[in-house]
Amino acid sequence: MSLSATFRTLLLAVLLAGVSPPVDAAGQTWIQIDKTARTLTLFEGDVPLLEFPVALGRNPIGPKREQGDGKTPEGRYFILSRLRNSRFHRALQVSYPSLSDQMLADARGVPPGGRIMIHGVGPNERAEQLHPLFDWTDGCIAVTDEQIEALWARVPVGTPVDILP
Repeated sequence: MSLSATFRTLLLAVLLAGVSPPVDAAGQTWIQIDKTARTLTLFEGDVPLLEFPVALGRNPIGPKREQGDGKTPEGRYFILSRLRNSRFHRALQVSYPSLSDQMLADARGVPPGGRIMIHGVGPNERAEQLHPLFDWTDGCIAVTDEQIEALWARVPVGTPVDILP
């Protein structure tokens, strides 16, 4: 079993047990997205390393509840994969939906949605200039291409992501 497969198995076990590993461990890299402040901060332990303005889902207030609602999720997630060539330059896939997100959607009889990413803006130069001024994604967290490159260099699979209201 590869390290990635082992990590995913461990992550799944932790998520199913409902346990959230701490993100304030000395030296641990983690991401905080504050939807109200419209910021993404990369931390190492409790030390902020990078902070960027973000664009969110086009309907950002409140947690994501179902596919197509235009909301950005809220809660504790993890980076599941890294997409080198997404249509938005580079992308870091967030582990939405969590088990609890899936269960809430199932109880309502709706699909939870998925493929939530932290990504750049891609080849649209106008979007690159305007992206932090309005929320334009389907629920993802957008930064500039230059900023996603900085995150790409520092954020491995498994990195915790806390998305605050």
